[in-house]
Order: sequence, then C-alpha cells, then structure tokens
Amino acid sequence: MASELTARRVFTGLILLSIILLAIVIRPFAEAFFLAAVLAATFYGLHKRLTRKLRGKAGVSAGIITTGIILALLLPLGGLTAFVVTEVTEGVQFVGQTVQREGVTGLIERLPGPVRGTVQSLLERLPMEQQNLDQTIQQQVTTQGGTAAKAVTGAVAATGSLVLQITMMLIALFFFFTDGARLVAWIESVSPLRRGQTREIMREFRNVSSSVLLSSVATAGVQAVAALIGFLIARVPAPLFFAGVAFFLALIPAVGAAIVVLAAAALMFFSGHPWAALFLAVWGTVVVGLVDNVVKPLLAKRGMHQHGAIVFFALLGGLAAFGTVGLLLGPLIVAFFLALVRIWERDYGRASVRPGDPATPGPGSAGDGGHALPSVRSEATGERIPLSPTPTDPH
Repeated sequence: MASELTARRVFTGLILLSIILLAIVIRPFAEAFFLAAVLAATFYGLHKRLTRKLRGKAGVSAGIITTGIILALLLPLGGLTAFVVTEVTEGVQFVGQTVQREGVTGLIERLPGPVRGTVQSLLERLPMEQQNLDQTIQQQVTTQGGTAAKAVTGAVAATGSLVLQITMMLIALFFFFTDGARLVAWIESVSPLRRGQTREIMREFRNVSSSVLLSSVATAGVQAVAALIGFLIARVPAPLFFAGVAFFLALIPAVGAAIVVLAAAALMFFSGHPWAALFLAVWGTVVVGLVDNVVKPLLAKRGMHQHGAIVFFALLGGLAAFGTVGLLLGPLIVAFFLALVRIWERDYGRASVRPGDPATPGPGSAGDGGHALPSVRSEATGERIPLSPTPTDPH
C-alpha cells in the first residue's frame, strides 16, 4: 500500500496536470473571460440594485444589463461601419464611372487644386498616351476587384472571430452576474488563505478593474470632445463622424484618437486648406494626443487609491508587456502585489517579531505598563544585568 507521502505527491501532480489542461481548454477564450470578469466587477453594484428593484430576479437583471452592453457596443460600431462601407463603395463607383465617361482627365479635373497640379505633372512625365492610360486604369480597376473581394473576405473572417469573442464574453458575463456570489464564496472556501483574505483580494480586483475601465471610457470621451472642438474650429466636414471614430480608436492604445485628427489634417491639406491642416496637426499632437497621459492616471487613481505615478507606469508597463489587455492587467498586477503586502503587514508582520526585539517590550518594562527592574553594570562586559526582585515577607 502506498505511503502517505507518495499519495500526496501523486495527488499534487494530478492537480498540476489538471491546471495545465484547464489552461489549455480556456486559452482560446481567456481574454473574453477576463473582460467578462472585469465588466461583471464594474457593473455588479448596478446588478444588485436592479435585482432588488425586480424583487430578487437576478436572471432578469443580468439579462437587462447584458442587453444594454450589447446595444452600447454594437449600435455605434455598426453605424460607423455602415457609414464607412457606404462612403468607400460610393467613392469607388464614382472613380470607375468618371474614368469610363470622361477619362483620366475628367477625374483629375475633379480633384482639389493642390492635388490636381501634382497629379498632372506626374502624368506628363509618364511615357504613355492618354488612351492607353485610360485603358490601363480601367484594367486596374477591374483586376483589383478580386483583390478587394479577398480583402473584404478577410475582413469578414476577422469580424466573425471578433463577434465570436464578444459572444463568449457576453455569455460569461451573464453567468458571472447570476452566479458570481456563489463563485466568490466557493473560491473563498477552497482558498488556503485565512478567512476574509481571499475576499479582500477580490474586492481589490473589483475596485481596480472598475476604475481602469471607467477611466478608459471617460478618457476616450474627453479625447473625442477635444477632437470635436478641433474639427469644428477647422471646419472639417462631418465632424461628428470623425469624433465618433476618434472615441472608438481612443479605446485602442496602439492606435489612439490622435491619428484621426492627423488624418483629418491630411484631408484638409489636400482639399486646399493648409492653415486648417496645420492647426489640426498641432491640435491632434499636443491636445488630443497628450490628454490621455494626464486624464487617465488621474481618473484611475481615484478608485485604486494609489499614487498617480504608480498608476501611470502600471498602465504603460502593462500595455508594453501584454498589449491592449495590459491596460487592465498592469494595474491589476500592481494592485494585487500591494494588497498582498498590506495583508502580510497587517496579519503576519507583527506576529513575526521575535520576543526580545526592540519593537517588542519585555516583561516589566514601561511598554506594557509594568515597572523597570533594577540592574547593575557588569565590570567584565559593560552590560547592565537586571536584578531579581527580592521576595517580600508575607507577614
């Protein structure tokens, strides 16, 4: 019969194997589950209040909040996507029809003034007749249709993968709402930590995730408003559309809202408005581009109760190490470390001080309300030796 030590080792190996297999299973949807946990932590207070108003119907409350998140994600994104697809399709059709009816010359005449002169000078240097040039451009438009179709197919495939991740996230979010309390209680029951420590760490996770998520959305809103002000000053066409694009791209750190302002600046320059383009370039770089580094740490640290510099470097470090999801992981890792240090100092730090240390008052000292014992100095060592108290006569 196997010994107790052998059985323990085999069981530990089985636990490690199960953890590895579990990680392999959930790896394809790890980011979806993580974002679902963050959203559940952020909106859990709203879920509890709504559940009370619905007389304890947690499933109905979870369904309402999940549906609201779906609408908040899909409606603006779908509207912007439809607008972009429509404009690009109409632009391609306009170019093809203009070249077919009026040739390249007619297309060039419709270009803005600064661009028209540059394009005409380039065409004059080409060793090609006008008729051959028209045929070449028409052939290119025809042959590039297959490439465009492939690009659209790839975009649809990427969109399908994104939709799958969002769907998994929303399903996990619904169950986090309905069974989140039981999940937290189970984790605390199987945790080897002291009672209350696991819940305290998870409470810190909820506070940090809520702060980072809300600060990211608020910062994107501030950047979008700043970009809209610049668009209105420079009289950019369709300013609300560009501001909406800036808001969504501000949520993607690798892109940012400043690139939308710079794209609008290029549009204004090629439309014959160089001063407006210069203003937008400066506005996008200085105001829209830098407001993210100021507003986000200030908003995030309010719920994290950490120094602004720590929040700033946690955001940048997480972004560099984990990508976009690192904006949440970076502050969470720092908050997890600080929570463990705080718990250790509170629950274990004082108990780890050995008797006789300077921090621990000895018996009979003034630290514990007693009287100091009389002592004499040793001639050999120079140390003071406490004298034993003289027993008193009970009579």
